[in-house]
Amino acid sequence: MSAWQADILMYHSISDAPGPTSIAPEVFKAQMQALADSGLPVVTPDALANPPAPRVVIISFDDGFEDFADTAWPILRDHGFCPIVYLPSGRMGGNDSWAGGNIPARPLMGWDRVETLAAEGVCFGAHSVTHPDLTTLDALMLEEEVSGSGQDIAARLGQPTRHFAPPYGASNSSVLRQVAQHYDTSVGTRLGVAKAGDDMHDLPRLEMFYFNNIARWKAHLAGRGGPYLTARRAMRGIRAMVRGKSW
Repeated sequence: MSAWQADILMYHSISDAPGPTSIAPEVFKAQMQALADSGLPVVTPDALANPPAPRVVIISFDDGFEDFADTAWPILRDHGFCPIVYLPSGRMGGNDSWAGGNIPARPLMGWDRVETLAAEGVCFGAHSVTHPDLTTLDALMLEEEVSGSGQDIAARLGQPTRHFAPPYGASNSSVLRQVAQHYDTSVGTRLGVAKAGDDMHDLPRLEMFYFNNIARWKAHLAGRGGPYLTARRAMRGIRAMVRGKSW
């Protein structure tokens, strides 16, 4: 299929914890029901090599929070949706006590739960080993964080790790080159819909905190979300300039 687009949904925690990286369980449930009602096919990043339809949806989670297993997965499983969860392999069984993590820290799944979920059909990708800003690392540490994470996951699950997401969405040319050596795809935090012709190692996503309003989410699913995304991108650009950051 020569032309396609993919709405890659970005989630972190499905809980009532404060902050934009948490989505309330009832909101998540409503978002998934609206997605099911839309009839759009939900796939994993593996399908991007040959998408089954002109428009597909990928449901992604960063960090591997314990509430993915407890709260998100039962809802997804009931709809027959297969998500991808990006894991910081050296942090599993711990919590998000990295820079920018939640206060109080939220627990991450242990490997036993990851292995159980993989057997149930959940797809897993790499999210570094220790969750650093990859753009701050020297060449050796960058290699260890990028390739080591996938190797850790592959060793646990007995299958190759094909997909990656850099922590914080922080990337540059060195990070992209390193990721491309080891993975088929990589996603960031750049806001947008992925399309044929995009760099497969720098795919945009939709931050689902922006779609807590279910009517707005339904409008996006119906193909009427362009103006809202444009406005959100403009607001993010202004905030980035104010903070002196590019991601």
